[in-house]
Amino acid sequence: MSPSPSTLFCLGVCLVQVMQAPSDPLPKPSLRALPSSLVPLGKSVTLRCLGPPGVDLYRLEKLGSGQYEDKELLFIPTMKAADAGRYRCSYQNGSTWSPPSDKLELVATGVFSKPFLSAHPSPEVPPGGHVTLQCQTKYGFDQFALYKEGDTGPYRRPEKLYQADFPIITVTAAHSGTYQCYSFSSSSPYLWSAPSNPLVLVVTGASATPSQVPKAVRSSRTEMSRKITFSPEGSNPPFGLAHQHYVKENLIRICLGAMILIFLAGLLAEDWYSRKKPLPRRIRAVQRPLPPLPGTQ
Repeated sequence: MSPSPSTLFCLGVCLVQVMQAPSDPLPKPSLRALPSSLVPLGKSVTLRCLGPPGVDLYRLEKLGSGQYEDKELLFIPTMKAADAGRYRCSYQNGSTWSPPSDKLELVATGVFSKPFLSAHPSPEVPPGGHVTLQCQTKYGFDQFALYKEGDTGPYRRPEKLYQADFPIITVTAAHSGTYQCYSFSSSSPYLWSAPSNPLVLVVTGASATPSQVPKAVRSSRTEMSRKITFSPEGSNPPFGLAHQHYVKENLIRICLGAMILIFLAGLLAEDWYSRKKPLPRRIRAVQRPLPPLPGTQ
């Protein structure tokens, strides 16, 4: 009882595909902070790991702490300074782990007193004019972040102690809006001050337009700044590659299952056929009398 060569060939092809499938890397997940990755002390925040459909296990970890949680959501009911830091997540399917997500910087705000934000020479500027937004603190901080209401991220840069200047070289209507700044130390990059009082920049003689990224702020000076990566609510990671990966994996499993069934069916059919086959007739030997021995006659 042996399977046909074609059945063995198909089974071997499927086994090779299954052995090669884990070599395809899983797509990395994304990590989001809701409602924001800037969290005032005492407020709540939820970290959510987003992976493709059908994930077996999620893992969330805080880098440098050696702590992790096997869950998709991490709820922090009361933000504390100890909760600030860098987080990442990954997920497991079968015995395979995905690459880790991009790092999320969770910042605790309100740890220090708020700085003072001012506009020079004036918060009212004509189109084409020049204005400098200056953030000052009474602490010896060397890091500052400027926010414009409606933008997705801050303008963050190292600067001299106690203050930072954010120049806007050529003012346009897009620069109109409300600004706030934070101050912090490079030695504790995730513990920020409270936000400054809002400063409203008015571009005179120009109608306000929806918030845009101020191009002038990205001058040769500010291009040296480093932006924090934020995850605005409503943005979803692309899972097209993930979908293709799982479709391929499922097809391989179906193929393997079908080949095993065919293999077993072939064995059963061959066994049944061998039982139904009539046994060959036995040829009975004809017994002849032995010739008489010499001298007996």
